[in-house]
Amino acid sequence: MSVGENSLPPDPADALAAVVALRRLADQLEDAAVEQAMRAGWSWPKVSEALGVTRQAVHKKHAKRLIAAGVKLRRRGDERV
Repeated sequence: MSVGENSLPPDPADALAAVVALRRLADQLEDAAVEQAMRAGWSWPKVSEALGVTRQAVHKKHAKRLIAAGVKLRRRGDERV
């Protein structure tokens, strides 16, 4: 996907600020979606596959926050049938 020059704000500072805001929003959406999935009983591999990252990466990024939020995390071998 190519972004045309006409779609960017004329001031580079505004364009870069928009990038920062979008990244923050994407991180917030990811946090909420991962928490929703884990509360619904998803496994780390299933979440990681949906995000297109490794299980280790998603676990490292989200595990502490989820535990602090009181989410019961699944362990290996806890697969639901």
